Amino acid sequence: MSDSRIVDIYQGASEKKEDTFKSNLESKLHVQTDYEKVIKDTEWIDIMEQTVPYIDNIFRNPNRFIINEEEIVKIERARRITVESIKNLSKNTNFIQEVDKKTGDVKPSKILNIDKEESYDTYENRLIYTLIQNMKFFLSQKKKTLEQFADAGSKNDKFFDYQGTSRMGQEKINMNLSLSAKTEDENDKTEKENPDDVLERIAKLEVKISDLTTSAVYKVIEKKHITLVREPIKKTNVVLKNVNFQYAMKLWSYLRENMDDKTSKTDEKKNYDDEGDLKGLMDDSFFLNYLIMNTIDKDKEDEVENEEKKQETQNIIINKMLEKVISMDTDISMQDLKNMVGEKYAVIKYRNQASLQEIQNIFTKHINKYLEKIKM
Repeated sequence: MSDSRIVDIYQGASEKKEDTFKSNLESKLHVQTDYEKVIKDTEWIDIMEQTVPYIDNIFRNPNRFIINEEEIVKIERARRITVESIKNLSKNTNFIQEVDKKTGDVKPSKILNIDKEESYDTYENRLIYTLIQNMKFFLSQKKKTLEQFADAGSKNDKFFDYQGTSRMGQEKINMNLSLSAKTEDENDKTEKENPDDVLERIAKLEVKISDLTTSAVYKVIEKKHITLVREPIKKTNVVLKNVNFQYAMKLWSYLRENMDDKTSKTDEKKNYDDEGDLKGLMDDSFFLNYLIMNTIDKDKEDEVENEEKKQETQNIIINKMLEKVISMDTDISMQDLKNMVGEKYAVIKYRNQASLQEIQNIFTKHINKYLEKIKM
């Protein structure tokens, strides 16, 4: 049956018929629901995955500086004689052991030795080292929570039982309906088979972070057992202007502000008798189903339809007659009108052979007679 046919059936029912059905209606709707949903906090995985390449860039081109280690050593231990060594010797002549008068060569006993060494122990590198420690701790905490809900799925099961009884004339109508719906957790099944599953993504992220710890810069700083950088962060030129550091600082801020885990589980069960909109909809559905059922009884449908048309015709005729009488004599009382109609009521009632037109003619004749009387 098409949707338009159902609409026609519903719209074809009189308002009186619907009112009668619903005034005699007694119904009950029992509802049960079982809802369970786990909302996993995975935003941090996206942010870390996006930031790791920028941290890798920092370690590939690390910030460094030159350390000059100056020391007065015996001449035989000196590794390199520089301009600074000669200048220092000229200021400290007591380091001169002897001077060759013929050649002018000077032989010192001691001299200034300068060792130049590149160092990765900069504030910026210590900052990134601290960030990696924060990432490792943050990841371990989030991973524990997600592992607790690894097997948790989603559930949205619904059940209701509707029982309704109504009466239309001599006809008693009953309806019993039980309906249930269960949600199969296809999303979780797909997720477990997907290589990009949350726990697998975390495992891959752990490998990437571990790779960062194998860099030369990380190892040098780790050996120094430095004190981790704390807030507030120094806004050096490198931190402010280097793109790689800009992304690293966004991650730093995110980890600081989102340490609390947002993974949550909602578990809600309900068991109640509904008296609201849902029951109202089921009552409407009951009436509609009754109308649909009546389409299989064509004779009854025609009988009802003819009865409704007959009633409608009678109402139209009576309304027109009454309007005409009242328009001619606005002072007519209810009792006069009853007496006028009552004179011929018995005759019309028992004239079973009279047609509708004959009844109308008799009614009209007496109405006209009365009108002539009041004009005199």
